[in-house]
Formats: sequence, structure tokens, C-alpha cells
Amino acid sequence: MPTPARLRAEPTPARRRAEPAPARRRAEPAPARRRAEPAPARLRAIVDDITTVEVDAIVNAANRALLGGGGVDGAIHRAGGPDILAACRETVARQGECEAGEAVITGAGRLPARHVIHTVGPIWTPDRAEAHDATLASAYTSSLRLADHHGLATIAFPNISTGVYGFPKERAAGVAIAAVRDYLAASRGIEQVTFVCFDEDNHHWYQQILG
Repeated sequence: MPTPARLRAEPTPARRRAEPAPARRRAEPAPARRRAEPAPARLRAIVDDITTVEVDAIVNAANRALLGGGGVDGAIHRAGGPDILAACRETVARQGECEAGEAVITGAGRLPARHVIHTVGPIWTPDRAEAHDATLASAYTSSLRLADHHGLATIAFPNISTGVYGFPKERAAGVAIAAVRDYLAASRGIEQVTFVCFDEDNHHWYQQILG
């Protein structure tokens, strides 16, 4: 029988030379970040005469009848002139007296502020401390709500109820700051709140809490 022909081995295909990996690009250094300017504090406390403060609205620690009185109330009416009292009388004639914890708004007469927000704080008695805390907090939040409603960005508060109404200064500062902070946490319309203290004692307690 004839010997079967041997199969010729196919030549091994030549290996392709691997392409060299592309050179890695050196990472560009990240541009230096510009340090952001610190935003102005939304809450601050100063010792000053509230009738001279240039803001969109100052708050008056008023009585229910809105007819002026002593302390901050009398100072605002004297400095602002008769237009404020006339506006207060019109407000009372239209909607009645302003109850504790509520607020109304008028023009500011001759004051550098654009508006006066009149609010009534509680008269302190130790046996109703928690109720007075709630009323005082409402005086602050009612004033802020009114400012927001009128598109006002800056507002200045006196130390509501800590004068002849006898509210303990340390306690009042804590209530005021907590109420304002809670309101600002839910509202972006108010840009700055200034607590204008009429003495160093009040200012001390505000500074202690604000840090």
C-alpha cells in the first residue's frame, strides 16, 4: 500500500508587535480655590439708640393701645414725630388694640428706618413664666412675619419686655434669640436681625448666647 502523504504543518503566524501604550498625560494642577468672603452674620447684638439705626424696620415695644408711653416706646414716638402716633390711631380705629404677642406696622416718620413694627410683649409674673415665654416669642415671630410680608430685609429689635414689664433679662435674651433663629431657619427673606440693647447688661446676655 502506498504510504499516506504527510500533512505539511502550517507555519505559525508571526506575532504582531504590541503597540506601545500611550504616554500618560500629567495631571494639570487644580486651580487654587478662592477663599469665599464670610457672609455677614444674620444675627448680631449692639448697644445703641434704636431710633438712630438705619434698617428697613425697627420694632417698638408698644402697649396695647399703641398710644406711646415710656422707655423705647416713648423714644420712638418722640424721635419719629406725630406721623407715627397718627398711623397708630388709624390702625387701632380700623382693627382694635394690639394684643400681647401680636404686631402691626406703620411708617417711621422722621426716623432713618423705613417702617416701625409695633409689638406688645408680656408683663412678667413668675407664676406664668412659660406662658410669658410663649407670648414673648410670638412678639418676635409676629414682627418677623410682618417684615417678610412687606418685603423687608433688615430689622432691629429692642429688648422687649425687659424694662418696666419686668421680664428677666437673661431669660428674655434666650427666648428672643431662639425665636428669631427658628424663624430664620425657615425664611430666606430676612437678611439681618439686629438686637439693639439699651444697656450693657442686656448686651452681655445676648453676647453670651450668640457667642
